[in-house]
Amino acid sequence: MTLDLDHYPVLSLAENPDQLRKLPQDKLKQFSNELREYLLACVSQSSGHFASGLGTVELTVALHYVYNTPFDRLIWDVGHQAYPHKILTGRRDKMPTIRKKGGLHPFPWPPESEYDTFAVGHSSTSISAALGMAVAAEKEGLDRKVVAVIGDGAMTAGMAFEAMNHGGDMDKDVLVILNDNEMSISENVGALNSHLARLLTGSLFNSIRDGGKKLLSNVPPIKEFAARAEEHIKGMVVPGTIFEELGFHYIGPIDGHDVNGMVNTLRNMRKIKGPQILHVVTKKGKGFELAEKDPIKFHAVPKFNPKADLPKSAPGKPSYSAIFGNWLCDMAAQDDKLMAITPAMREGSGMVRFSQEYPQQYFDVAIAEQHAVTFAAGLAKEDLNPVVAIYSSFLQRAYDQLIHDVALQNLPVLFAIDRAGIVGADGPTHQGAFDISFLRCIPNLVIMVPGDENECRQMLYTGHKLNQPACVRYPRGSGKGVDVAPQMTALEIGKSRTMRDGKSIAILNFGTLLPEAEKAAQALDATLVDMRFVKPLDTQIIDSLQANHDLFVTLEDGAIIGGAGSAVAEYLLQRQYSNKLLQIGLPDTFIMQGTQEEMYAELGIDAAGIEAKVNAFLGK
Repeated sequence: MTLDLDHYPVLSLAENPDQLRKLPQDKLKQFSNELREYLLACVSQSSGHFASGLGTVELTVALHYVYNTPFDRLIWDVGHQAYPHKILTGRRDKMPTIRKKGGLHPFPWPPESEYDTFAVGHSSTSISAALGMAVAAEKEGLDRKVVAVIGDGAMTAGMAFEAMNHGGDMDKDVLVILNDNEMSISENVGALNSHLARLLTGSLFNSIRDGGKKLLSNVPPIKEFAARAEEHIKGMVVPGTIFEELGFHYIGPIDGHDVNGMVNTLRNMRKIKGPQILHVVTKKGKGFELAEKDPIKFHAVPKFNPKADLPKSAPGKPSYSAIFGNWLCDMAAQDDKLMAITPAMREGSGMVRFSQEYPQQYFDVAIAEQHAVTFAAGLAKEDLNPVVAIYSSFLQRAYDQLIHDVALQNLPVLFAIDRAGIVGADGPTHQGAFDISFLRCIPNLVIMVPGDENECRQMLYTGHKLNQPACVRYPRGSGKGVDVAPQMTALEIGKSRTMRDGKSIAILNFGTLLPEAEKAAQALDATLVDMRFVKPLDTQIIDSLQANHDLFVTLEDGAIIGGAGSAVAEYLLQRQYSNKLLQIGLPDTFIMQGTQEEMYAELGIDAAGIEAKVNAFLGK
């Protein structure tokens, strides 16, 4: 796919920030409009993250226009909003490849561009990284500037406030831009606030401010009064008191779609020393009416016609997230003590219906995974039945809480772990590769891995009824189409199911690669066991198979190191069995983006890959 740059006369003049900075400032508005049109045309023809980038066009242009990137460091939080940044930093023609195998990374990625100063993908890391870079910049002494851009959603995470608390105390030169796309303060944005921002960042105000502090530095009571007066005067017209209390010089809110106003404000702020925060108000989906009305729906999109709404998905097999959401509603109808918790992933985790039907039992804790888990522990301690719906890669962020606050006390919290295994286009920051490995070593924890949709429902019920911590991990997308039984039955803990009897090879499957295992077992005439449980492991089936099977093959869509196959290896060694063992799973590397099918094939965990690895192991 190529886009005709003749339709973008000003955009075509600047393929990188150096060229952008040569444009006269009066061209920036047209440049921004063309950049937004290019982004719309590009993503609608190729797919990708969408609404967030539309909202940061002018902010991106202003930042690269004022700051000497990449010498000056620009750190994006999460990175959904960084598509305009990628277009402006030499990757315009490669945008159609974003999120595709071998194409542009879905988020800022330093190996891809020197303008991507820090690898991101998970929320709320930008301020901490920026502070580290600011310390290095001060030590370097070359007047390098450091800017972090963080969204209002990401600002809800504790890590962001930990960094703000430290940053205000350190008093280093760093600018934090709070990109606020909530509508609740839109009335505060306009000419008055833009004028105020220019005033508060101007040389006159800051010379008076700093000079007054020096003059009164030896008169503590007057100094204290002056500081309070400044705070209260600003507090009457700007909602920045909390940031000022943390030690940041607060400016804003200003209109994030007024590119010239932002350029003027940023130029002033570039001269100010110490920790600064600029509050910018933007609109997700800006410039595309459908995305403005429904930014959640247009967060990440397939190919679509910009002149029509997004096409509705054809009825098909339900996703695992939908299976979880349906189970949650069915279970809540039976159990008024069920409490469902999500760290800001209601739609992704399939909880929309539950949130509407059971609002008193639903808790969105914002982007606060650590709090989500300990909050669940508090609920469980008081005899409620919490269910934490969380992505595999986000559970990493709450590891201590899982160990210390849940497992140590053996509290009955159920973890519904979505996006386990290969997730596809979101790439290495979101692959659910590590959960089995980091969960398996925790005492008191039951770990279940469904092989199909119905098994997932029954395992959720099983975990909910257990009087101890339990996890059910399942992948992104749908399964093979197994009918889901409406009734719910608790499974016997640690009991597998034998799917096929074969000869000298036994394939032990852990999870939803089961359809691939079935094909491979047929081709190899192998016994196939769906293990169901990683912990406790069904050691009885291993005992019964070891005498007449020369080779055990373990299959999982998680890391081989420390994974389910390692549990089998430990048991074989413990019993001093002489059977050979081949572990098939994810290698010791970060898995890049691509469709699930593409990555299964590349990693050799599809049917053909399993068969080939077994034959190679046997020397065939």
